[in-house]
Amino acid sequence: MKELQYLNKYFIKYKYHFLLGIFITIVAQIFSLFTPKLISSSFKAIEDFNKNNVGTDVIKVELINNILLIVGTTLVAGVLTFLMRQTLIVMSRHVEFDLKNEVFKHYEELDQNFYKRNRTGDLMSRISEDVGKVRMYVGPAVMYTINTVIRFAIVIIYMYNVSPRLTLYTILPLPLLSYIIFKLSTEINVRSTTFQQYLSKISSFTQEIFSGVRVVKAYALENQYQKNMVDLANESKTKSMDLAKVQSLFGPLMIALIGVSNLVVIYFGGMMYIDGTIKSIGTIAEFILYVNMLTWPVASIGWVSSLVQEAEASQKRINEFLKVQPEIKNKTTENSIINGEIQFKNVTFTYEDTEITALDNISFTIKKGETLAVLGKTGSGKSTLLSLITRMYDIKNGNILIDKKNIDQVNLYDLRNSIGIVPQDAFLFSDSIKNNIKFGKENATDEEVFTAAKQAVVHDNIMNFNNQYETVLGERGITLSGGQKQRVSIARAIIKNPEILLFDDCLSAVDTETEEQILNNLLQISKDKTTIIVSHRVSSAKNADKIIILDEGKIIQEGSHNQLINEEGYYAELYLKQLSEKELN
Repeated sequence: MKELQYLNKYFIKYKYHFLLGIFITIVAQIFSLFTPKLISSSFKAIEDFNKNNVGTDVIKVELINNILLIVGTTLVAGVLTFLMRQTLIVMSRHVEFDLKNEVFKHYEELDQNFYKRNRTGDLMSRISEDVGKVRMYVGPAVMYTINTVIRFAIVIIYMYNVSPRLTLYTILPLPLLSYIIFKLSTEINVRSTTFQQYLSKISSFTQEIFSGVRVVKAYALENQYQKNMVDLANESKTKSMDLAKVQSLFGPLMIALIGVSNLVVIYFGGMMYIDGTIKSIGTIAEFILYVNMLTWPVASIGWVSSLVQEAEASQKRINEFLKVQPEIKNKTTENSIINGEIQFKNVTFTYEDTEITALDNISFTIKKGETLAVLGKTGSGKSTLLSLITRMYDIKNGNILIDKKNIDQVNLYDLRNSIGIVPQDAFLFSDSIKNNIKFGKENATDEEVFTAAKQAVVHDNIMNFNNQYETVLGERGITLSGGQKQRVSIARAIIKNPEILLFDDCLSAVDTETEEQILNNLLQISKDKTTIIVSHRVSSAKNADKIIILDEGKIIQEGSHNQLINEEGYYAELYLKQLSEKELN
């Protein structure tokens, strides 16, 4: 139960629901216990009739009164049980809602390294499957535990008041019951944890295959991945069956123990009636009813124990992530006004997971309103440079200054709000094109959306769709071509009207004519903004105020377009190569 202690804060938060549920449960149990008493009273009345020749009318009246009281108290107990469920189960839904939001919020705060280490399917499983298991603990498990404890306490007190000796005989099987529950619960906990892990594996596997289904089809690997899925599903089924086998022992064992208790009551109660210790046969009937009233609570112990063990395993998995602290933290609560000056001073950055040094002793300065173009071969550190400006990673060597202030001393949310970034891999949501563009500015007007799309040279393409801007995209924007996705991403960054614009090779999928149009538009848009353009094309860099060439994380060339084409090196070679390719085309 150690892991489930994390949920105590929710029980405190919803303490009024919890306490009200307990109160209703106590009252409901008291009303439900009128029935055995009234039945015992009815037997006693019949016995008195036989012994003392009491009038038939008197007996009839007493029996009718008892029947009416049984019906009335049963109805009241039923209504109260309904209210108990409404109170405690509703509380569990509130806890489920809060826990899912807490997990999701924590996911949002975690850094890039976390998402490199963990698979999306596993993250999804923890916020859906695992939180669902936890809800079953907070709701049904807690409710039936309270119900069982209160019923046991009240029933045992009632039984003891009727016959202490017969009560002792009746509860003799309980120590054996406790031992069996302990042993089975321990085994369920182990098997439940293993089963949950396999559920996560299946979620991760299917999520990955569905996301890359076009690649699977292109390589005609459907049968291979179907076989892999069958193997994984079989392993999961085996673990599920192992768990079910242990869980299935609870019901029969509980019912057997209740049956033994009934036999004990009949035998010892009969002997006590014969020797005169018990005065009425109604007492035996009353005890049998008490024992049978304990049947469901006792039988539910196994189910509840299973729920608790599964919830313990699930909450452990949730806690593992909730305990992970983000490496990127906002170190100041003060608002930061971002103008856009960026300075790198001797920055060296190495990825921890691969130990690859992506940037090596980099230094440069971009003033507000200037444009920097970054060129270089694949893997030279261009995208890493942009990731450091958005603080997706923190550096250990050197300094990055924003408006002459160390980047980690700038409010993280203000920094990112002031940046419009178009990533190399354009990601679009399964939503309308309009909403994808408005992602950069939620309260943007339709006119602003159209203007941004025109500046990104994608407006005409959108207007050719049947639903135009209301066209709903498939997952990751699959409805659009690569070039269209890039241009919608550019429109999303433009509409934000940020102080800093970062373009990470975002024109690689568009033709040179469209690229020229977009670059001309960007010249107008970025007049008062700090702009960094990462590219493989000289055409994207030629109008920049400054150009740097990266190779293996180092700056090997730096200057303007005119300077670099007249200087022997990578830029001049790339310029001549692309110029000749253009002439050939």
